[in-house]
Amino acid sequence: MKTIPRILLIEEEPVLLEITAFRLELLGYEVVTKESAEAALEWLNSELPDVLLLGHYLPGMDGIDLINRLSNDTRTANLPVMLLSANSDLDDVQKAYNAGADEFLVTPYDPAVLEQKVQGLALAAAEA
Repeated sequence: MKTIPRILLIEEEPVLLEITAFRLELLGYEVVTKESAEAALEWLNSELPDVLLLGHYLPGMDGIDLINRLSNDTRTANLPVMLLSANSDLDDVQKAYNAGADEFLVTPYDPAVLEQKVQGLALAAAEA
């Protein structure tokens, strides 16, 4: 039986959260949404997604700080992670990768690029 990949989407911007979740659901993913790092960490205490997508400027904790924290936790260290950010500054991109991000996507994004990157992350998760 084929399992549906589950994505945890953490995004502070309600419109981007809704559009991204809808797009991912259309692609056949199960999507769990959270609007803050704190809510996501609480959910992650008892659940694990296949892929994690998160915004850069989360309330209470920066997305890069959250990636760093998850990368240092044995339960979540191997989760494929993509940072969504309106900031394409090379320093921020490098910080995201150094913290443990597997992908970086500048918003607003091309839906085809989102699909391609998420499929790659889901495939990596399935092979892990």
